[in-house]
Amino acid sequence: MKRALQVVGLAVWLALLAPLVFVSATWAQETHVTREGGAWGQEITGSLTAVKILRVKVDMGSVVVRGGQQQGINYVVHTRFGNSSEQDARRQFEQYKVTAYVKGDTAWIVGDWQGGRQPRHFSGEFSVVVPREMALVKLETEGGNVDATGVTGRVEAETGGGGMRLDDIGGGIYAETGGGSIEVGTVSGELGLHTGGGSIEVHHANGKVIAETGGGSVEIQSCAQGAVVETGGSSITVRHCNGKVKVSTGGGSVDLSDIGGAAEIETGGGSIRLSSAKGHVHAETGGGSIELYGVPSAQAETGAGGITVKLVNTGGERHDSDLETGAGDITVYIASDVAINVRASVDMGNGHHITSEFPDIHISSEGSQWEPKTLNAEGALNGGGPTLKVHTSTGDISLKRASR
Repeated sequence: MKRALQVVGLAVWLALLAPLVFVSATWAQETHVTREGGAWGQEITGSLTAVKILRVKVDMGSVVVRGGQQQGINYVVHTRFGNSSEQDARRQFEQYKVTAYVKGDTAWIVGDWQGGRQPRHFSGEFSVVVPREMALVKLETEGGNVDATGVTGRVEAETGGGGMRLDDIGGGIYAETGGGSIEVGTVSGELGLHTGGGSIEVHHANGKVIAETGGGSVEIQSCAQGAVVETGGSSITVRHCNGKVKVSTGGGSVDLSDIGGAAEIETGGGSIRLSSAKGHVHAETGGGSIELYGVPSAQAETGAGGITVKLVNTGGERHDSDLETGAGDITVYIASDVAINVRASVDMGNGHHITSEFPDIHISSEGSQWEPKTLNAEGALNGGGPTLKVHTSTGDISLKRASR
């Protein structure tokens, strides 16, 4: 019986020990409390063994991650509490429990507030230096800023409302903030960026970009594999992007420069401007002007603004074009090697004109000066091809030769 009890006791002891076999604590962790002006500061330093994945999950405070050449993971947690005695500050610091450990292939750094409601003058920052060759860095904070640079793997970051800055990331990025701005430097993988209302800026992305904001502006300097951009009401700017681009804003202006594929553009009321696109362009605004230069074909519609389009031969697939405004002038520049059939019309032609620099386009009118007059123009250029339809209810239409 005694031996049986010993065996059972050993089994229970091994069962309790088993979870710890896969979890290693920090190699070292030190805590220091010092006076910082009118406040008190606490610094916790520690290190962990190098693994493939880092997860930082904190109730509050900013998170900063830097990739480097060191072998392990080093961290510094700096918390600050003002307007108190040292005893009160130490009591508050004790309420914010910081733990760090390695479990399997994942290193964890956790900040857990255990004191009920967070005091007003309490703040924190988690600074972590990791080996550059991390496969995944996942950062979560309920209220601070996030800053990560120098990681060859993927970065996933989430904050309840702070700003985000991500640069020199070798994998993809998923970033979400409740309302702060997002800035991305250079990233090799795909981007998924979401903010409740802040601005988004991307400098150079080698993968596809998905950027959404509830109301801030969006600017993309360069993207290699297309972009989908949406904002609730501010401006959108894309300087250079290969692949298809789809942008939408509730009311701001849209400015696209060099687009390597097709483009879909929509704004509730702002202006639209595009410098060039290799594919078909669809542009729609509730009331602003539309300018599309260097496009093979286009569908453009505005409730009240003017439209200017330059059609060129990009060597790609050819589509029909349809340009329409409720009240505004339309000017179309057509390159010499573009083969199309032209149909143009003005509903209320009294006081307006259709003009053409092409002899093959014939202009006619119906009605007299004493009754509503409609204007029409038709013709085939370079033997004809896809249809170019141009229509304004009240305005002038000009068909011109495009200069090189």
